[in-house]
Amino acid sequence: MTPLNLFKCLSDDTRLSILVLIQNQGELCVGELVDALQLSQPKISRHLASLRECQLLDVRKSGQWVFYRVHDDLPEWANNIVCQAVLASEPRLNELQKRLQLVDEMNRKPACC
Repeated sequence: MTPLNLFKCLSDDTRLSILVLIQNQGELCVGELVDALQLSQPKISRHLASLRECQLLDVRKSGQWVFYRVHDDLPEWANNIVCQAVLASEPRLNELQKRLQLVDEMNRKPACC
C-alpha cells in the first residue's frame, strides 16, 4: 500500500465513514452499516468491496454473517492516519454511534446479528 492508494481509497465520504465507524467499533456487518449510514445495502457492499481491494478491511465469517474489521496487516503509518481520521471525525462518529444505539434501543437486532 502506498500513501497515494490510501488517500484515493479514503477520498469518498462513504468509504471514509465506513472505515472510521469500523475502526471505532472494532467490527461491523453490512446490516449495521446500512442502519448507521442510512444507505442502501448494495451501496454499502460496493464500498466495502473497494475498501477490501485497498487492503484496508478484512473479514471474519460467522455462519452466514460477514463481519468487517480494519485489516490486521495495515502498515503502522496507514493505521496512524486511520486513527487520526477517527479523532477528526468525532462529531460525525457520535451521530453514527447514536444510530447504532437506536437500533439496539428499539429492541431490534441489526440485520446481521
